[in-house]
Amino acid sequence: MTTTPLEALFARQQAARWRVAASSADQRRAKLLTLLEALMARRDEARAALAADFRKAPEEVDLTELYPVISEIKEALRHLPRWMKLRRVPTPIGLLGSAGTIRHEPKGVVLIISPWNYPIYLTLGPLVSALAAGNCAILKPSELTPHTTAFLRELLASLFPEEEVALVEGDAEASKALLALPFDHVFFTGSPGVGKAVMKAAAEHLASVTLELGGKSPVLVDADANLREAARKVAWGKGLNGGQTCVAPDYLLVHERVHDRLVDELKQAFTAFYGATPEARQASPDLARIINDRHFTRVQALLHGSGGQIAFGGEVDAASRYIGPTVLTGVDPASPVMQEEIFGPLLPVLKVKDMGEAVAFVNARPKPLALYVFSGNRRTAGDLIARTTAGGTCINDTVLHFAHTSLPTGGVNTSGFGKAHGIHGFEAFSNARGILRQRTRFSAIQLMYPPYTSFVRRMIDLTLRYF
Repeated sequence: MTTTPLEALFARQQAARWRVAASSADQRRAKLLTLLEALMARRDEARAALAADFRKAPEEVDLTELYPVISEIKEALRHLPRWMKLRRVPTPIGLLGSAGTIRHEPKGVVLIISPWNYPIYLTLGPLVSALAAGNCAILKPSELTPHTTAFLRELLASLFPEEEVALVEGDAEASKALLALPFDHVFFTGSPGVGKAVMKAAAEHLASVTLELGGKSPVLVDADANLREAARKVAWGKGLNGGQTCVAPDYLLVHERVHDRLVDELKQAFTAFYGATPEARQASPDLARIINDRHFTRVQALLHGSGGQIAFGGEVDAASRYIGPTVLTGVDPASPVMQEEIFGPLLPVLKVKDMGEAVAFVNARPKPLALYVFSGNRRTAGDLIARTTAGGTCINDTVLHFAHTSLPTGGVNTSGFGKAHGIHGFEAFSNARGILRQRTRFSAIQLMYPPYTSFVRRMIDLTLRYF
């Protein structure tokens, strides 16, 4: 039977996995330091690649693609020896004489399938965690960002042998072929629909999975919120990457008393960021373009099918795949723009009578990847969080929780499951192995070995009652 190139690559990584797993904290840190230095040295190439793929501003590349990866690396460099250290746990009285420890061991050979919207961060971020945990990894980035994929391929090939880190190019068929292999863990970032297929494929091998999916991330704005600050932070979060961000503010639920004022503040924020006229905004070097014609057509259809009014923006240019930042009011909750993740610079603003109505609206829909709360009252914000659920949340800000390396990121149900970043990413790519060491010849449990005499039954009864 002929072995395919992918099967051969996988076999080479399997052969190397135990050597890589045995690496020390210093050896793993050396790999991460090499990656960090290469990223810093090749920043201009990264910027050029992302500009070619969807005209992303170089400053935005630094902030949203390179900085998060660099932060992940620095977090691991600081804490990896502690993460790897055997962790002692208390011993129950009934097991006196023994000692318990937890050892985080590598899962083995892992697969990372990353999307097109943040092709550097969402490829290398999980890789940092996988390397820190001592795994071999095969990466499959999106075919929709060919220039960035070429940059990643050359970068990684210059740093790591293929039996430790390899990048595989191709379309959905390449992903399907990879998923047929018995990986020890699969880390997937993408849509819920594809996430189901990934999980189904992983189940054939009983491989563990981390699914970073998406969904509609709501913003709740109470009447006592600082409206100017809320508008600036929402506009910034929506404008990043042309709205093509999995944790972008997807729609706003605004207290009716401040709805109109917030809409005015949003107009001012978008104007300040990107230009006072439609022509200035289209010429702005700081607005990324929609990734391809298919997605442009989809977002344009959402704009025209909202059933609401365009309060700001609405300009489109098919030739350059430009859609300007757009504020929509009076949107029909049943319209497509309120049913699917927008993944573009459209911002529906819905009016609610109070935050109770906002909570009911959110809870009637699939659990979001992110939820944002703007309130001047700390107790109110806490109450809104307690009455909803989401993968992650910011209070009085947007998006930033995703860049906080000490916070776990990930979804809930349809927005995904499993956590990433910092120690949470290290643990996602590790098996927490519980180890009991018996330090004495005699242990209390031996008093309860068969035969189950009256004495043994009394000992069991005492254990149940007191130990």
